[in-house]
Amino acid sequence: MATELVEDLVAAPVDSLEVRWMTPGPLGTAMREWFGRFPAGTETREDAYLLQPRLQGLSVKLRDGSTLDVKAYLGSPGILSLPGHGRLESWRKWSFPYHPSWDDDATLPGWITVRKRRQAYWFPLATSHGLAPVPWPAPRAGCMVELTEVHVHDQPWWSVGFEATGSAGPLRLALQHAADLVFAQPLPAGIALSLDNSRSYARWLNARPSPDTADTAHPE
Repeated sequence: MATELVEDLVAAPVDSLEVRWMTPGPLGTAMREWFGRFPAGTETREDAYLLQPRLQGLSVKLRDGSTLDVKAYLGSPGILSLPGHGRLESWRKWSFPYHPSWDDDATLPGWITVRKRRQAYWFPLATSHGLAPVPWPAPRAGCMVELTEVHVHDQPWWSVGFEATGSAGPLRLALQHAADLVFAQPLPAGIALSLDNSRSYARWLNARPSPDTADTAHPE
C-alpha cells in the first residue's frame, strides 16, 4: 500500500535540452525591441533555489511557491554556434505540487530567492508558422525561448534561454530550429552571447559573486 502511494506521488520526468546566457545589469530597450517581434504575454514570479547543501549534479527549485522542481544534469552534448556560442545542457526534471509551511515572506537558510519577469515563446518543431506563446512547453516536440529580467539581492540581471522538450530524439533539432528563427535578426549592437556568460541558473547562482570560481565540471 505504501509503495503504491509513493508511486502515485512521483511525477513523470521530462527530458530537456537547454542553453542559457546570464548578463549583468538592467534589460535595455534595444534588447526588448529585438525580442518583442514575437507576440506573447509576460509572466512575473519568484523562484527559490536550493544552494546549501550543494547537491552535485542536481538543481532544486521552488517555482513560484507552489511547485518543487528537481533537475538532474545529464551532461553536455556540445556547443551551440550562433552569433555567439552557448553550452548545451541535457537535463531530466521531476515536478511536484508543493505547499510550504513557512511564511511566504521568509527565505529558509540555504535557499536564495530570484525574482523574474519573463517573456516566453513556444516554437513547435513541425513548422515555423503559427507561432503561439504558451505558459509551459507543449507535449509535442518544440522549444521554449525566453527573455527574462532577473533580480537577486536587488541586483538586476537579464537572461536569454532556450529549452527544448518533447521526444528525446529531435531535441537538438527543435532547439536549433528555434535558434535559427530567433537569431534570423542580428542581436542589438553591443550584446554578446558567448561561452563566457553561458550558464544555467543553478551554475550562475552558485558562482556568485565571483563567476570565475564556479565549478566547471558540472552545473549544480
